[in-house]
Amino acid sequence: MRRLLPLLAALLLLATACTTTSAPDPKQEEVDRWRPTAGLAWQWQLSGKLDPTVDVPVYDIDGFDHPAATVADLHRRGRKVICYLSTGAWEDFRPDADRFPKSVLGRSNGWAGERWLDIRRTDVLEPLMTERIDMCRAKGFDAVEPDNMDGYRNRTGFPLTAADQLAYNRLIARLAHERGLAVGLKNDLDQIPQLLADFDFAVNEQCAEYDECHRLAPFVAADKPVFHAEYELPLADFCPESRELGLSSLRKRYELDAWRRAC
Repeated sequence: MRRLLPLLAALLLLATACTTTSAPDPKQEEVDRWRPTAGLAWQWQLSGKLDPTVDVPVYDIDGFDHPAATVADLHRRGRKVICYLSTGAWEDFRPDADRFPKSVLGRSNGWAGERWLDIRRTDVLEPLMTERIDMCRAKGFDAVEPDNMDGYRNRTGFPLTAADQLAYNRLIARLAHERGLAVGLKNDLDQIPQLLADFDFAVNEQCAEYDECHRLAPFVAADKPVFHAEYELPLADFCPESRELGLSSLRKRYELDAWRRAC
């Protein structure tokens, strides 16, 4: 029996080593992802021929419309690149549009060819959104901007609750983080207190026009940027408050082409 003890000890040591090296580090992706800081300047372009020459550290572009080569070119120019995706609404012009069953499609969200999604149906939506976020990662993006993340505040055609929205938004954040990508909270001001810890930055439209920008202060206080755009107001009407609050503010056209005016 004594002769077997060294052999048993060696086998136990080998098994322990294999277990240790094969187990994934749950914090590895957490460590590796981009962590943007408050005040970063940005460019947001979702239509038209991309202008890669804007001298800012962050670009936010459409994830489907641009290949990996575009992302790599922006990286060579010193930019971090955010992947725009619609995660809360269906778009009839996307290549995966026919994979969404009619049962999850609700009312129009006000944009041509777009309809709200039933975000309660994570059995359907999680695999589809996982593939989309995988696409962002495969193309080399640094982060995801998931759009239409406040369906519960709109007439979607579904009885969505605040709890439904929190669960879905956290799902999207988790999918991004598991893939080493930063993720932004799009609008959804009411749930900032609950979601601040889950998101790395915020993207907001028209908070100045609706006198809501102060509600984004928790992101800046946490040293997380607020990428903010106005469409109607002149710079003089919102830039002073934006600077005071520490927002990264632009004036854009509704089509979100290359044109921009920064505070």
